[in-house]
Amino acid sequence: MFLLAMIQLRVEPGEVEANLRRAETRIAEAARSGAQVLVLPEAMDVGWTHPTAARVARSIPDGETALRLRAAARQWGVWIAAGLTERAGEQVFNGAVLINPGGDVVLHHRKLNELAMAHSTYAVGDRLAVVPTPWGLFGLMICADAFAPGQPVSRALGMMGARVILSPCAWAVPADHNPAREPYGALWRDSYGLVAREFGLWIAGVSNVGPITAGPWAGRRCIGSSLLVGPDGEPRVSGPCGVDAETVLYFPVTTTEFMRGAGLAPGESVGSERTRVAAPP
Repeated sequence: MFLLAMIQLRVEPGEVEANLRRAETRIAEAARSGAQVLVLPEAMDVGWTHPTAARVARSIPDGETALRLRAAARQWGVWIAAGLTERAGEQVFNGAVLINPGGDVVLHHRKLNELAMAHSTYAVGDRLAVVPTPWGLFGLMICADAFAPGQPVSRALGMMGARVILSPCAWAVPADHNPAREPYGALWRDSYGLVAREFGLWIAGVSNVGPITAGPWAGRRCIGSSLLVGPDGEPRVSGPCGVDAETVLYFPVTTTEFMRGAGLAPGESVGSERTRVAAPP
């Protein structure tokens, strides 16, 4: 078992230093509370599709933003997953890392299912992997990777043996969205639930909060609503919804629970051929 911290961080568009300082403060808070695995949002350094991405993106694992998070993981002895804007030669990727307590980047993902509007900002990802941890294999995906038709990204991670999938996200709604009339999150509950139940694994999606001030979604608001789904496909944690809903959510994750939650028939093994459920619209 490990204590998961879902850091629903406020991300200030284009303000890398302010975002890193805020992340470091929240990492320290979560570590002092006993968390062992911490998840930060997508593009937490600069904000999703912010126009400065091409200028401020830094390399992984040795760029300044990655180095700051690596130092925090080492200082507090925790695992950190975070979404970072990545420079790789002439290309910029929507990237994510998993850093171990020694400060090493042990998993490096690049978003595969980037929305069409973001293709002018980010190159399409080129990798998918899992990595051993004390609690089994962990995988990384980023936001819309989860709802590519048929859920190929999360299902591939499940077939690779992932017991936990960590997903930095940036979930946004129009400025006039009314959560009382139209509660947010059905797409994510459906997409996560299908795969979590099929493979008996955990999926944690962690979104930022704050306004989007530039780029293709300027005027929208990121509203948190971070979500943890268990191996039975049911939500375990649902974060508060709102542009100012910055918080840290905690949950004790027991990875051995997957055998109880997978819904397997007698004699059936996790990952064996099963009837597929249709993807959400």
